[in-house]
Amino acid sequence: MASCFLYRRREFISLIGGAAAAWPLTARAQQAVRRVAVLMPYAAGEPIAQARLAAFMQALQQLGWLDGRTLHVDVRWAGGNEDDVRRQAAELAASGPDVILANGSAVAGPLLQVTRNIPVVFAIVPDPVGAGYVESLARPGGNATGFSSFEYGISGKWLELLKQIAPGITRAAVMRDPTISGGIGLFGAIQSVAPSLGVDVTPVNVRNADDIEREINTFARPLNSGLIVTGSALAVHYRDLIITLAARHKLPTVYFESLFVRAGGLTSYGPDFLDQFRRAAGYVDRILKGAKPADLPVQAPTKYELVINLKTAKALGLEVPPTLLARADEVIE
Repeated sequence: MASCFLYRRREFISLIGGAAAAWPLTARAQQAVRRVAVLMPYAAGEPIAQARLAAFMQALQQLGWLDGRTLHVDVRWAGGNEDDVRRQAAELAASGPDVILANGSAVAGPLLQVTRNIPVVFAIVPDPVGAGYVESLARPGGNATGFSSFEYGISGKWLELLKQIAPGITRAAVMRDPTISGGIGLFGAIQSVAPSLGVDVTPVNVRNADDIEREINTFARPLNSGLIVTGSALAVHYRDLIITLAARHKLPTVYFESLFVRAGGLTSYGPDFLDQFRRAAGYVDRILKGAKPADLPVQAPTKYELVINLKTAKALGLEVPPTLLARADEVIE
C-alpha cells in the first residue's frame, strides 16, 4: 500500500513538474507570434493589389512564417483616398506592429509622418532619398528601408519609347500624381529630354475621374499627340478610364506597368513589381529576426519588362518597328 502511494505521489509530482515546465514554453510560444501590418492604397477588391499581397504572403511562408501560427498579418485598404490613407496609417502605428509593409509613396509618406520607431519596409517607391524616407540608399539610417520602383531617368525612356512607336508625335501629356515626389520628379526628367526629341510636354494631374476626363479631352484636340502615364496608385485606380480615353482620342500611350497593356493599353516599360513584394518579405523576415532597417540598403529593381499590345497598335493605325518587337518581353496579339 505504501509503495503504491509512493508511486502515485511520484507520478503526481512528475505530472505537476511537467505541466510547470510546459507553462513557460506555452507562454513563449504565444509570445513568438509576431505582428506584421500591411497598408495598401487600393480598395480591397483591386486585383493587382491582391496579387502583390499574395506574392508577399507566399514568400513569407517560404521563409517559415505561417499566418495565424507564428505570424499575425493585419492588412488595411485605403481605396486611393488620401484621408483614408492618413487615418489607416495613424491606426496602424497606434496598434504597434513589429513591422509595416507599405505599398508605394502614397502610403509610405503618411506612415513615416506618424512613426519614426516602428520598422517600415516599402515597395514601389521612386527616389526614397529625395522623398526624405531614408538618408541614403546604402545606409537608410532611420526606421525605413525597402525597394525603389525606378530612377527618375526611366521616364526619359518612356518618351523615347513613345517616339519609337509613334514617330509623328510632337506633343505629349504626362499624367502624374502631384502629391507624391515621384509624380513631380518623373515629369521633371521627361521635361529635360523632351526638347532633344522634338516633343512639347504638358502635365496632367491625377486627382479624380472628372479632372482626368476634362484634361485629356482638352489636351487631345490637336493631332500628333501622345500620352505618358507615370507611376501612382491613383493611375492604377483609374486605369480603365485612362485606357478608354486614350482609345477614344487615338492617343498612343506609354504606361509604367504592364497591367495597363494587358487591359488594352498600347505599351509599357517598367519593373516587375510582384518581384519587389517577394523581396520585401525577405526584409520583413530579417527585421523580425533582429535586423535594423537603418542597416538594410534600399534595393533597386532587378527585372524590367517591355510589353506591347499589337491589337491596340493596329486600332491606332500604328506599325510597331520590328526592332522594338524583338526587344519586347511580351507581345499581346
